[in-house]
Formats: sequence, C-alpha cells, structure tokens
Amino acid sequence: MSQDPGRGQAAKRPRSKRIRPYTLTGGRTRGRHQLLVETLVSVPRYDPVLAEKLMPESKALYERARSQVSLAELSSMLSIPLGVVRVLVSDLAAQGAVFIHPTAHAYHHDRNVLERILNGLKQLPV
Repeated sequence: MSQDPGRGQAAKRPRSKRIRPYTLTGGRTRGRHQLLVETLVSVPRYDPVLAEKLMPESKALYERARSQVSLAELSSMLSIPLGVVRVLVSDLAAQGAVFIHPTAHAYHHDRNVLERILNGLKQLPV
C-alpha cells in the first residue's frame, strides 16, 4: 500500500512575495525631505558594502539611482508605490547614500532662475 506524501499535511501554498508597503517604511508615510514626483536623485559615490547592507527594496533604489533618475521612474521601474519610494529615498539621503537634486519648485521665488528657464525655452527649436 503506497502512502500519499501529501496526506495528513496541510497543502503547501507558495508564500506571497508581496510585502505590505507600511512594513517597508516602518509605518511612516513621510520622510525627512519633501520629495516631488519629478524629483531627481543620484548616487554620488557608489558603495558596494553599503549596498549589501540595505534591505532589498532600498538596495534596488540605490542601484537604480546610480544614474540620475526621478522618483516617478524609480516607482515605475521597481513596481514600488510612490509613497514608499519617497520614504526610502529620504532615508537613503539621510545616510548620505543618494543626492537629491533640487527641483524647479525649490527655485520658484528666484527670479534669475525663472528668467534663465524662460530664455532656455525661447531658444528651443519649434
């Protein structure tokens, strides 16, 4: 009489690879930095030792930011919700691992910057 190896045991279901967003951020919904969708980030000096110490989602963000990339692109490329990307990137910036490039929003009161932007737009071919 042959025994069925699955008998008497609960059917094993594959574990979900999806992790709830609030567990990735420790329940935080905001980071230390005000990060907009279009905010660009980059890694000034890549550190492979640091990369190995990061949790997988932060490591993926760190790796992708080796070339200048926006938060929207990071969220899309890695299928991580934008809110989570904001918190994790803010954490990486606090560690000095990534550089947050200033956005136009940061210069909205600087007339010289606005004039330079306007002049640049006028010089674009139509």
